[in-house]
Amino acid sequence: MTPIETMPLPEDPTLAAYAAVLNETGHWAGICDAQWRFVFETDELRLSTGEQLGSAVQRVGEHWFGPSEVSLRKALYFGDAGEGTREHFRRVGPFILFDTAGGRDELRRVVDPALHDLVDEIEPVEAPPVWRGIEYKNKFAGSSAVGSILFMRVHDRAGTFVGTVFLMKPRPGMSQLATATALADLDHLDRMALVERPDRRPAAVLMADLEASSPLARRLSAAQYFAFGRRLVRAADQCIVDRGGIVGRHAGDGVVAFFLAETAGSESAAARACIETARTLRTAIIDVAQRSDLQPSDVTLRFGLHWGATLYVGRITTVGRSEVTALGDEVNEAARIEACATGGRTIASKLLVERLNPADAQALQIDPDHASYTPLADLATATDKARRDAPAIAVCDV
Repeated sequence: MTPIETMPLPEDPTLAAYAAVLNETGHWAGICDAQWRFVFETDELRLSTGEQLGSAVQRVGEHWFGPSEVSLRKALYFGDAGEGTREHFRRVGPFILFDTAGGRDELRRVVDPALHDLVDEIEPVEAPPVWRGIEYKNKFAGSSAVGSILFMRVHDRAGTFVGTVFLMKPRPGMSQLATATALADLDHLDRMALVERPDRRPAAVLMADLEASSPLARRLSAAQYFAFGRRLVRAADQCIVDRGGIVGRHAGDGVVAFFLAETAGSESAAARACIETARTLRTAIIDVAQRSDLQPSDVTLRFGLHWGATLYVGRITTVGRSEVTALGDEVNEAARIEACATGGRTIASKLLVERLNPADAQALQIDPDHASYTPLADLATATDKARRDAPAIAVCDV
C-alpha cells in the first residue's frame, strides 16, 4: 500500500513529540490542544477511517465537539452517532468546561448547537491524568468494528497542561490481536488491503492440491496428519508471500494464490512469480515431509497455473475470517488444469506462459516461442470435468 502523507505536527513541541512517536509506532491516535481543538491524527487512524490528508488538515483548530467534528463522527461511525456524541460529551464535557478559559459561555459558543442543552447541565471538573472513554463503532472494511478509547492529559516540562492524547484500539485484547497477527507479513497485509475494494484485476492464478491425501490421512494418527497439514499450509503460504502473491482460500489440502499484475509490476512479473512459487513449494514440500516423518514419495503436489485477464478479485471479511477470493471463468479453468496435473506435474496454460517477457522467460529457463502445447481434453490425465468445462485450454509442463 502506498504510504499516505502525514499531517503536519502540532506547533507545541510537547504535542509534536507525542504525535511523531505515536505515528511512527503505528497507533490509532489523535491529539487536541489545551483548549480541546483538534491538532493531529495518526496515519493509521486516517487509513482506517478513510480520511484524506486535505480534509484532516482542514480540521486543525476545530473544537473537538464543534459542528464540523460532530458532523464527521456521524459520517465515520455506525449506530446512533448523535446520541453517542451526546453520551461522549456527558463524560468528557465536565473536563472540557474546566479547561475552557471563557467558561460556560465560551464552550456553548464553540460546540455543536445540538450540545447546548448539555453545556447548561454539566459542572466543571478537573480531569484525571488518564481515563477511559465510551466504546465506539467505527466504519472499517465496510463493517462495524467496536473499539475502545483512552484519554491522557499531556503536560510540558514546566508542568503546564498543553493538551490531550486519545488512543483508540479494536475491542480485542492485545493477546488476542497478537495471536491473530503474530505471523502476518506486513507486505502481504498491504496487498490484501489493496483488494479490500473488489475490482477487475488481471492476475496469475496458482492452484495446488495434495494427491492421495485420503490414504495418507487414514495411515497417520489425527494428531500427525494435523501437524503435517499445518506444516504444508505454512510452507505454501510462505512461498506465496515471499514472491509477492496473495494467499487465497484453503480447502482441505488445497492451496490457492493470486499474483496481481498491479502489485508485481507487470503481467510478466506476475506470471513469473506464479511459476517460481510452484517450483519453490515443490522443493519446500520435501522438508515438510521429512519433518513429518514421511518419505518425499508420500507427499505429491499437483499444480495448475493459469492467467486471469478478467478476474474479479476482492476480500471477504466476516466475524470468523478474512480471505481474498476471485470470481471468473479463469478460476474454474485453473481448477480443471490442476486436477489434470496428476503425478506431481506442474501444468501451466498457454495464456500464462505467453505473458512472460524474454528476461523473465530466460530466468525461468522457458522458451515461450518454441513451447509445445496440448489441449486439456487431449491429456491422458484429463478429467471428465476438464473435458466438459475447459477442453480447448492449451497447456504445457513448466
